[in-house]
Parts: sequence; C-alpha cells; structure tokens
Amino acid sequence: MNSQKCNCGKAAVYLRVNEGRHYCGLCLTRQIERNFTRTVSKENMVKKGDNIAIGVSGGKDSMVLLHLMDKLRKKVPIKIFAITIDEGIKDYRNKSIVVVTDLTKTIGIEHHVFSFKDEIGASLDELKESKFCTKCGVFRRYLLNKKSRELGATKLAVGHNLDDESQSIMMNVMRGDAGRIKRKSGSNKFVPRIKPLKNIAEKELVAYAIVNNIPYFEGECPYSLDNVRRDVQTIINEMEAKHPGTKNQIVKFGEKVTFVKEPQDIKDCLKCGEPSSQEVCKACQLRGEVKKI
Repeated sequence: MNSQKCNCGKAAVYLRVNEGRHYCGLCLTRQIERNFTRTVSKENMVKKGDNIAIGVSGGKDSMVLLHLMDKLRKKVPIKIFAITIDEGIKDYRNKSIVVVTDLTKTIGIEHHVFSFKDEIGASLDELKESKFCTKCGVFRRYLLNKKSRELGATKLAVGHNLDDESQSIMMNVMRGDAGRIKRKSGSNKFVPRIKPLKNIAEKELVAYAIVNNIPYFEGECPYSLDNVRRDVQTIINEMEAKHPGTKNQIVKFGEKVTFVKEPQDIKDCLKCGEPSSQEVCKACQLRGEVKKI
C-alpha cells in the first residue's frame, strides 16, 4: 500500500517527480484538467462555433483527449466528432476501433472511420517491406487532414502529449529540419491542428484515465518497435530521469522557435489536389509505390 499523502491529506496515487509532490486522484484530475484548459485558452485553440474533428486511435492519449473535449463542449458552444484512421493492422487497430466506437456512442457524437485499404489501396499489413512508420505517418496525416476538411471541421485536435512533443522537436533538431519546427501552412486546405495535451506527461494521462475510468486500448503497434522515435524516446527518458523537467524545457524551446512563423510556399498536389510543398505530395509519391505491390 502507498502510505504517501497528497497535500489535501488523502492517499496519493501519483508522484510528480519534477515537483517532488504526491497527488491523490482528485487533485491530479484537477491539475490535468487545469493544464488542458490553460493550454487551450493560452494558445486560442478553440473558439465559439468551432466544429472540431478529434483524431482518436483508441489509445490512452486520444481517449483522454476525447473525454476532455467532451467536457469542454459543455462549457463552450462547439461541436466535436471523432475520426479514426484504420491502417489495417490485424489484432491491433480493429480492436482499438471497438473501444472508440463504444465511447463515442456513450457520449453521443459521430465517429468516422477511414481505412488505408479504401483510401490508399493497401492496408499496412499488405505492405511487405520496411519503412512502415514512414508510410503510416504520411498516410495518417494526409487522411486526417483531408477527411476532417471534407467533414467540415474548423480544427483538428490530436492527442500529442508532452513526451510526443519533446520527441518530435528533438527528431527535427537531429535532422537539422528547422523548417519543420517553424512550419506554418499557407494553404486554406490545411485544417488547423491543435494539441491540447502537449503540456501533459504521458504517465499523468495514464493515471488520469485510470482514476476517471476512461476506457482505452493498451495494445502496442507491432511495427513501431524499432524506429528513430523509439531511440529518441529512450534518450529523452534517460535525461528526464537524471534531470526532471527536461521534457518541459524541450517543449518550451520548441515554442520559442515557432514563435516567429513564416508561411510556406504551399501548392496543390498535381495528382490529388491536396496541399503540398512539392509538385506531387508525399502521400501520392508513396501511394505510387503501393500500387507496385
């Protein structure tokens, strides 16, 4: 049994290491919801009348995001709906979709599912080659933006947490890709993305989900076990363990870099008409490889 106490006197369920402070379930819930609200408000992520698409995979982050956005719509006059991209990974995505469907039915919102098979021409399982993560990432982003726009979304909310954000920033630094860090679209075909969870640690989201009985799928993508992000994740986690607060500082650095944004030269893809920085977008380039299978 955990004998540690929260400042309020109740039994603690979570230790925030960088603060050296223990939290009970109720206080942790209040902290996370306050963090979520502050991030949304500070960055003007949501405004009255927004119709917000929420990318929901069924994992802890997206399910907590869906839960928090559902609470937000009861305070702010906005509409929300869920979008799930089915990559076609047997015994993984098909199981997570069930979890999403159950929650969307419970809270009474629309849930749209779009598959790689129908939209791209092949499921991820059918791509018998390497670089699964590259293709998956490109196609997922492509479909999330396209389908959100087609469904009338004014914003696209994604469940990127503090860990995800710090990893993405470090990966861009390692690639020397300042343009990606500073990226701001100059096309009205891009649905603005918002990341309300970007200042909340992954472990805290797990604790929040458990404390608040939010269902989520615990499976791990079988194709993501060996990629650059995993290596960066290991490095940052080691630094966080030695120097608590490292992830927060990396994200703050990313915010400072993105403070000055310049619109990119965005054009319409010659093949699909979706926005692209190239004549032919990356999704169509990769889709051409899929057709050769």
